[in-house]
This record gives sequence, C-alpha cells and structure tokens, in this order.
Amino acid sequence: MRITSQFFRKVGDITKKFSNFPDSYIKRSMEEVHWRTPRGKPNYLPRTVERTKFRFTTNRPWTSQFKQQNMTGTMRKKVFLEPIEEWSYFKGDRVEVLVGRDKGKQGIVKQVIQERNWVIVEGLNCHLRKVGKDKDFPGVVIKSEAPLLVTNQVALVDPSDLLSTAFDWRYTEEGEKVRVSLRTGRIIPLPKSMEETADYKSKGAYVEREKDTTGTVASEITFEPKLCTFEMDIMKEMGIVEERIPGKTFWY
Repeated sequence: MRITSQFFRKVGDITKKFSNFPDSYIKRSMEEVHWRTPRGKPNYLPRTVERTKFRFTTNRPWTSQFKQQNMTGTMRKKVFLEPIEEWSYFKGDRVEVLVGRDKGKQGIVKQVIQERNWVIVEGLNCHLRKVGKDKDFPGVVIKSEAPLLVTNQVALVDPSDLLSTAFDWRYTEEGEKVRVSLRTGRIIPLPKSMEETADYKSKGAYVEREKDTTGTVASEITFEPKLCTFEMDIMKEMGIVEERIPGKTFWY
C-alpha cells in the first residue's frame, strides 16, 4: 500500500512534542478556510470548505515558509510514502547511511520529520545551495544536510559493536517496550536526546521562570463570559449609569 504525502493532514507526534506548541495553535497555523456557513443559524447547515491536502517539507507547519510552499495554485509532483505502523527513529540515534556518497558512514540524527519518513543526519548527505545571487552579487554558498528516508536509506546502529542492524520492538520481563537488535539480540536504548524540545533539554531539568504559567493557574478558569459589550463593561467599572432614554426609531 502506498499513500501520497498530500493526504497527510495530521502532524506527527514527534514534531508536536519537539515544538512544544499546543495542538490548537498548530491546527490554527495550518488552517486555510475558503468558505464557511454561518454558525448558530437554523437556516444553514454546518458546512466548511477548507484545504485538506498539504505537502510537508523540512519547513515546519507553523512557519511562513510552509505556507509559501503550500500556496494555492502551486504545482508539485506527488510524493509517495510507505506507511510506517510504529515510528522507531528518534533524535540522538546513531544510524548508518546506506545510499549516496556517504554510504557506509555513521552519524547522529539531529532532526526527525515524521510526516515524510525523513531523518536528518548531522554532517552527512550534505548538498550545496547558492542563495542571494543577483546581477551585482555572486551569492553565498551554504552547505546543509539533506533528509534521508528511514525505510531504505538509513539503518540503526547496534551500540554493542557499532554495526548496522535490523531491529524489532519487544517487551522485557518488566513490561518495558524496547528496541532489540535482530543480529545480536541486544537492546538498543532510546536516546536521551529524544526528550529535547525547542524550550528545554529535558522536562525534569527545566526551571520555571517568573513569567511562566504554572500548572495550578493554567487549570483555573479565570474568564467569565458575559453578554455585556466593551462599553458596558467600562461603564460598570467606572460606576457610570445611563439615565437617558433613547428616542424612537422607525424602519420602513
């Protein structure tokens, strides 16, 4: 079975965890509504016409670059992906490159792009890009890592002998789910770097600041909905009482 990346509306769990953004923010950033019927009206059915197909790239879904690459009318070739039942590659894993000029070399995964089955290996599979070129300036050459497919372009490295191996998920006697090398039978531990987010290295080592919202405050409901307008709220706070009687109006 093969499915196209254009039908991947859901952002990967690893992407959301690293960004440390709430799901509502990511959904609002990706939302592109073309037409929506009025809500709360008995004469209208709840219908919404919005974009449901996105092409995921190395740019994250909440960035302006992602929106620019997914502009309406942009023609791109379909990209076919092999569905992965359970994701097994994480930031900090040591992998071996199986294709390209760096075939046989090993490196550390620095970024995971779950929506495209990609990992970016630090210092490997690099390419050169020229940016900023115009008639008066020759441009600047930038070296960056290109993504690799986890399905057939990289292999996990067994830490016991530093050789690439196939692996499988299994359970220990204590009920812990671990990755096990099929060649040596040894456990491949999950890297500590997988706990990193854009805000901290590990959740336990994060120190709350004075401007952070604590868990107890976040669980409290401080907003009370009212039917008053903004002007009515100001009048109430300042003790202003409206005693004037509005004149009659007639509509023909």
